[in-house]
Amino acid sequence: MKTLLKKIKSNQFLFEELVKRDFKQKYKRTVLGMAWSVLSPLLTLLVMSLVFGQFFGRSMEHYTIYLFCGNLVFSYFRESTTGGMNALMSNASIFTKVNVPKYMFLLSKNVSALINFGLTLCVFFVFALADHVSFGLHFLTLLYPVCCLVVFNIGVGLILSAMFVFFRDTGYLYDVFVMLLMYMSAIFYTVDTFPPVMQKLFLLNPIYCYIKYFRVVVLEGNIPSLGFHLLCACYALVIVGIGGFIYKKYNHKFLYYV
Repeated sequence: MKTLLKKIKSNQFLFEELVKRDFKQKYKRTVLGMAWSVLSPLLTLLVMSLVFGQFFGRSMEHYTIYLFCGNLVFSYFRESTTGGMNALMSNASIFTKVNVPKYMFLLSKNVSALINFGLTLCVFFVFALADHVSFGLHFLTLLYPVCCLVVFNIGVGLILSAMFVFFRDTGYLYDVFVMLLMYMSAIFYTVDTFPPVMQKLFLLNPIYCYIKYFRVVVLEGNIPSLGFHLLCACYALVIVGIGGFIYKKYNHKFLYYV
């Protein structure tokens, strides 16, 4: 960890410029600019609310916030990992000429996605307040799933970016996987209607766990159990460990395939 921080500090200028570039490129030649970082998830929320609200919203209190929790977390995961997957290929012209840590490009994508997530999170709190959700100190615990999600996204990005260098099919397969994962993350429906065994199977999905953490804190006003905290941390640490191992093993081969 110290070595990682030292390398980032030694390349601080490059890292800051990469974050600025990634953030600016996303909204380049758009009329609304940064406003899209908030409008995009809100429009998605509106569409999902209109479509699924008729089926699930009638019998559920605070359904809009329930839906917003799922969409908020999943959108951040999708943006961060999709950007991370393309991090190496889109910056090949830089690291093939300059000797810099290649994970810097991945981290810059994650920081850019985290900024967008932070802006949307502020809007989420406004919606929760307008929907008369009870606020309290327990909301501070939301920092925990966010931190776990940041680490998890970096790990997934490390794996995907390495795979994308060697196998371009990864991009197409990941699009299908993300769509499947969205339907398996209980974003617009509840798992209460499923048998107890099926409900436990949902916990095998890390994204569902992070979404559930948000919902327990915001909608139920509770703090998840210690076991649930450990599960969230375990997913993040295992994935980032696998991603780090892959990067360390194949780092020297990236130059030959980009």
